[in-house]
This record gives sequence, structure tokens and C-alpha cells, in this order.
Amino acid sequence: MVSVEAIQLLVFACIAFAPHAAADDNPRLVIAPQSPYLEIGTNFTATCMIINSTEVTADDLYWELNKAIVPREQYTKINTSALNVTVHVTGEKPGWLYCLCKKASPYFPLNKGKLIHGIILTKGYRPGKPENVSCMAVQKERFISKAFRCEWDAVGRQTTDVPTSYILYVDVTKTMLYNVSTGENHAQVEFVDSFPDHMMLEIWVEAHNKLGKTQSEHLSRDAGSFVKTNPPSDVKVISEKSFTTSLLINWTHPIASEYVRLSYQIRYCHNGSQSWTYVPLDDTAKDIQSFRLQSLQPYTVYVVQVCCKNNKEGHGYWSNWSTNATKRTPEDRPSKPDLWRIIAEGDGINQRQVQVICKHPALLSNERISRFNIKVQDLKDQLKNGSLEPESIPVNRSHSGSFTVLKQIHLADQESVKVFVTAVNSVGISAEESLAVSEKALELPAVSDLKVRPRGGRLQLDWKPPNSTRVSEYVVEWVSGDNIDWQREKRKTRGTTIKGILEKFVCYNVSVYPIYSGRAGKPATRTVYLEQGAPLEAPAVRLKGKPGHNEAELVWNEIPQRSLRGFITNYTIFYSSGADAHQITVPAKTTSYTLKSLERNTKYDTWIKASTINGSTTSFNHSFTTLVYAPGEMEGIVVGVSLGFLFLIVVTMLLCVYKKDAIKENIWPRIPNPLESTIGNWSPDYPLKVETPKDNGLCGVSVLDVDICDGKCMFEEDKASLALKKDKYLSEEHSSGIGGSSCMSSPRQSVSDSDEGGDMADTTASTVQYSSVVASNGYKGQTPNSQPQQAVFSRSESTQPLLDSEENPDTLLQECGRQSQRVSRGPCSSHAEGNGDIIEQQEVLEPLDFCPLEEDCEQVTPADSSYRPQLGGYRPQ
Repeated sequence: MVSVEAIQLLVFACIAFAPHAAADDNPRLVIAPQSPYLEIGTNFTATCMIINSTEVTADDLYWELNKAIVPREQYTKINTSALNVTVHVTGEKPGWLYCLCKKASPYFPLNKGKLIHGIILTKGYRPGKPENVSCMAVQKERFISKAFRCEWDAVGRQTTDVPTSYILYVDVTKTMLYNVSTGENHAQVEFVDSFPDHMMLEIWVEAHNKLGKTQSEHLSRDAGSFVKTNPPSDVKVISEKSFTTSLLINWTHPIASEYVRLSYQIRYCHNGSQSWTYVPLDDTAKDIQSFRLQSLQPYTVYVVQVCCKNNKEGHGYWSNWSTNATKRTPEDRPSKPDLWRIIAEGDGINQRQVQVICKHPALLSNERISRFNIKVQDLKDQLKNGSLEPESIPVNRSHSGSFTVLKQIHLADQESVKVFVTAVNSVGISAEESLAVSEKALELPAVSDLKVRPRGGRLQLDWKPPNSTRVSEYVVEWVSGDNIDWQREKRKTRGTTIKGILEKFVCYNVSVYPIYSGRAGKPATRTVYLEQGAPLEAPAVRLKGKPGHNEAELVWNEIPQRSLRGFITNYTIFYSSGADAHQITVPAKTTSYTLKSLERNTKYDTWIKASTINGSTTSFNHSFTTLVYAPGEMEGIVVGVSLGFLFLIVVTMLLCVYKKDAIKENIWPRIPNPLESTIGNWSPDYPLKVETPKDNGLCGVSVLDVDICDGKCMFEEDKASLALKKDKYLSEEHSSGIGGSSCMSSPRQSVSDSDEGGDMADTTASTVQYSSVVASNGYKGQTPNSQPQQAVFSRSESTQPLLDSEENPDTLLQECGRQSQRVSRGPCSSHAEGNGDIIEQQEVLEPLDFCPLEEDCEQVTPADSSYRPQLGGYRPQ
């Protein structure tokens, strides 16, 4: 906050400027201070003063910041003509602070006559203290360059309106001060004549801006501490035949010791290897120009590099490494072969196939090995020990790979052998190396808590030893496909780095075997990548079977090992139908997934993305279309409809069976069938016997119509005969008669029921009886037979129900009345011309052998063969 003294000074300044303002007597507002630079995060106090006005007081003033009125709680009234405001500075963008008056003034035409004054607030940060100041002077030709370059870390934030600048100061022994300004975090000083060798330098950096300034820590050192020389020159490696395991290195100082006294560092490795071995600094800390490397392998190519720096402890910079110097060590007698074995399942049961291998001679120190001598001893048959003859294995120099197969041995699971191998070259024979292969059931303890992880471009291993004191060493094995390599570690080792050549994006199975006096224990294995990347390809997704109506099962194969380039963390399944896209993430071990809640009859595009920790790869699209109906749904609909139709048919048939009588009565009237009737002969005066009439004494057709229903129409020749027979035949209420069943028959007991006794009554009690009268007289002028015939009353017993006309005689009378109107009232014989109409309108009776009334009927023979017997008579076809 601005102090009270500062406010008073501002007021005095305003008074001091009063004479200049006398020429302008108009009232106005003035804000102090004018256009300040403010630190973000602090509070700022401004004062608004009223000039040349007694009408306007401090109570009429108010403040506005960035077009927002400042609350009055932040105001402080100094007097009647001055008002303070305190605001908190936030944000990096500049802002406007206004002092305004509520009253209008006629002397101020702008802003509707209201007094106003504003200032701009420029915001920023105070400069941070520079850190980690470092300087360097490099060698140029045979001297140190005059250019002295320094760098530092800028601390704090800065804005574009309030930038921070730096000044680099270099003080040479308090006699000459160099400085240079910059807006960056580095600068370079040029010394006047030469680099100040063996002098003390004091170096610091000052940071400053509108809000303040600050300095870094002062760095005071000898000038040589800031020197970086060129690497040693003329590095040479000398091989001496008498020293097969050492090499001599010579080099030249890059700069004269009068300027800088140097110490050196040496490193070496096998040719083609990336695993460097560093010589301890204590052995090379002196100002030397040669060094002998020892404990090397004979007949091996080594690469050597040398660098240097100021030998004062903690000062100076290491130079770059010198160019490679390469040399081969002299040839010597071969060292012991590095043996190992590969065990696989044999062809037979309980069989093993063992391959005895060793490092390939091209990779060994003694590349000129010509052959190997090998002996195999059965550990269970010690008697054969003295009779073993070594087998000579020539070296195949055209073989490529990291190892050479010396021998293949087929062993049973219960067998154990020990292999002895020596290497031979032009100098001599190596010491003998042995390797034991134990029984399969004999498993010695493994190491525990094996951890393998990439670190610095290598694979770092750590493990805990087994609980056994018989461990002699460890074998670290790494396998990738058909390539196998191994290295040996001492028995006290608890961790190591794989020294072989490893490739990125390749999967390695790393195993650690504890060796118990030549016998390999159970391995501990981990799978690891030196570096992971995105897979080379993604699995091809496809459908399993056919898609359903709302689901589809997707399947895919695992990515081939050569294309993985890392551990798969998950698969992401994408599927879309038009603009509607979905995705599902599944674990890495998943090879199938069922998409559900799909739309019917919709085309979907699906693809899959395989991901590792360092990337992902997407497969090609696969399209499919869901079904309209689910499998079996259409069949279910057809079966359901069929079953429903069948059920309807069955129900209909059952209704027909159980309601057949009602259906038959409503659709087909029940009409008696005379073919199912039996005709009995009955006569009250003669025995119940039907005599077979002769052909010329019978009437072919008997028609009874002539007003017999109402008793008015009769043929004249029939009246006398009918009157005589009426009491006998009609009084017994056998009104159905021959041909009369359609008009007057009724279901009542026949006359024969009382005459024939109980047996006949039993057989006819449930039947409908029809009666006919057979007369011996001709009918209507027909000539009867010459032989007299007796009248016979015939009865028909039928199980058929009566006709409607028989059950309703009233209706029949009406119909008969209408029919009778079409027949003339004269004698029946006199209407021969109307016989056609009469026959056509009357019911045709059953064919009878004689006319019913012998004295009134005449012989009638139907001329039309189209008449057939029907129910109760003849009907035209």
C-alpha cells in the first residue's frame, strides 16, 4: 500500500503545479499516481483529487475498475476533496481505473457533464533470482578461446508488458569488469586480449524489470575451471605378441600443460558391442600419455576411447571422447568353452532331447578355434569312465548365430549325463569344461523375486538367491525365437545387466539358472521388452457364424509374436451404423466378444484397435448386416400360425361332432329314406302275407290327390267304393295311406299294433309306420288281372323321422288346397289331359303292385322313366 507520506507528497506536487493550472479554472479530477506498474497479487491504492470545484465533494465521487464499480467498502475519504481506493491486482492484462463524479457540471460538456479521470494499470511480476549459473571456455586450436559463454536458469514468471532483462557480469581479479545485457537466459563475454589463464573469475547475473531487480549467487573460481579442451589426439593401441591379454594405449595432450593440467578417462569394449568398460579414474588421474589395458581376452578385437579435463577436483568439463582406436589382442591357447544346453521333449514317452551348445567361435576371443573335443559320461555308470573316447567336432565357420551345437543326446527322463569339452587351435588345447544334465525329476531350488526391467537401453536383473550354500554361479539366459544367448555371473551376484546385443521391440524370455556344482537348478523366467512400440498390425476381426437380429459375435486371432512389438494392454472394439458409433474396451487376453442391443436389419461396420503402452494400431473394417428376424423367429411364427389354424380346425371338428344334430337340422333337413324302410303286409281280414302279384295285375304308379284332404274332390267312380271302405280304413286313423304321407300322416299307433300282439308292438313301437292299401280292382279304368286278387293292407316300418308335412298337418292341408285348385272338380278319369300337371305337382308314392282302391282305381303305368322312388313316393329327377 502507498504510505501516508507518499500521499502527502502527491498532494504537495499537485499544489506545486497549481500556478500552471491557474489559466484553466474549470473543475476537474486528478488521480495519483499516474500509469503505475503493479505487481500481480498485491494491493494498490490510488487517490482521486477534486481541482477547482467547491460544489463537488469526495462524497460525490466513486471508482470504476474495468467497467465495474468498486464497492464503497474499499474507499477511504482523505478530506472533502480527496478519495482513496484500494484494489487487489489480479490478471496479467492491463486494466483501466476511473474516478467519476455523480453530479453533472456545466463546464464539462463530455460524458453528460460528469467529471471523470482514469489511469491504466500495467501488471507484471517481480524478477526471479537466476539460478545454476554455468560458464565455459572451449579450446580453439592450441589455446583457449577468448569467448566466454554463460548460461543460467530463469526463475519466476514475466508478462509481455513487464518483461525481465538480464545482465551478465564477469569480474577478472577485481581489476576488469565485463558485462553484457540480454533478454535470454544465456550471454557471451569477449575478453580483450586472451583468456585469463590462472586468474580468478567472479561471475554473477542480474535480473531486472519495472518492478525491481535481483542478483544470482556469485561464482568465484579459477579460470581453468571453466575450460573444456579438445579430446586427446593421436590415440594409438599397440598389441604385443608376448602379452596376449593386454593392449598398450598412447596419446598426445590436446593442450600444453602450461595452460591446463589434465587428467584422463579410458573406456573399451569388444568390437560391435555397446557395453563399455571404464578404467577407474584413480589409475588415470595423473598427467599421463599412455596406459596398459589388462585382463583382456586373447585374439579379440577391442575398441578404445580417451577423454580429458582439468585435473582439479570438482572443476572443469570433460572433453568429448576421442575417435575409436581398434586393435586385436594376440592369439593364445583357447580359454575354456562356454557350455550350455537346450532341453526339449523327445519323440518317445519319457524321452528328452538335449543339445549341448557353446558360444560360436566367431564370437569367442579365440576365433581361430579349429575343433572341439567332446566326451559324454553316464553318471550312473562310472565304470565306463576310463573307456570314453573323445569325439572331435570340427568348427563350421559358415554357421551363423550366437552359438554352435556340439552334440545332440537322447536321454530318458531317469537318465543323467555329464559332458566334457575342450577347444583346440593352432597354439594348443584349452582347459576342460564340463556340463551336467540331471534327471528330470531332480529339480534343484530356483532363485526368487526375479525382476527384469529396461534401464538405460539395457535390461537390468535383480533376484534373491535360493536357500542353499551349494550355488557355485548363475547363468542368465535370454531367448528370442530361435536365438539364444547367455552369460555367467558369480555366486555372490544379486543383480546384473545383460551384456549381449538386444534389439528394440523384440520379446525376450529372460531366465536365471542357479548352478549347483555343474548342475543347473530350476529356472526363474520373465518376459520383457527392451523397448515397446505400437503393433505392426492389428488382428483381423470377423464374425463367428451368422449375425442375429440384435447381436453378433466377433472373433479375432492373436497378433503374431513378430508383429507385437510390446505387451498388448487392451483391445478396443469399434462398431458403427452411419453416424452412430460405439466403442468397447476388452482385456488383452480376449479373442471374442458379442455385440448386443443392435438394430434389426441394419448394416454395421466394425474394427478393432490393439494397444500397447507406447501406441496402438487399428485393423481394417469388417461389415455385416443384422437379420430381420432372430434365428427360429420366423419358424416360430409359422409354427404358431399353423398350430393356431390346426387348433381352430380341431375345435371346429369337435363342434361338428358334438353339435352335429343341431347343424344337421339347420343345414340339411332330416328327410326319411325309404331305402332304409321295411314294408310289412297287413290286412284285418287276411293273414299278414304279401302275395306276389302278377306283372299284368299291378299299377306301376298310384297317385292319390283328388281333394282327399278336404273331402270335396273325388272321382265319381270312386265315391261308392270309397264310402264303403271309409269306415274300415279311415276310421282307424291310418290317414297316411298310400301316397298320403306327405299330407295327412301323423306319428300315431298303427292298427296292426293291436292286432298282431305284443311282439309286433315291441318291434314297431319306436318306428314310424307307413301304410298302403293294395286293391285288386283296376284304378281309373285300368283292366285288372283276370284272376281275382284280394285286397292287402301293407305297412312300412322305418327308422326315419317324419317329414315336416307329416308333423304339421295344418300346413299340409293348405298346400293340398292349393294343389287341388289346379285339378278340375270332375271325375279323375276325365282329366287325362291334365295328368302331366297333376303328376308334376303331386308327390309320387312308392311303387305299388296294385292300386289302393280296387273298385275306384284304374291301371296306371308311368310312361316317364325319369321318375325314381323317393321318400314316400316318386319325384322327378
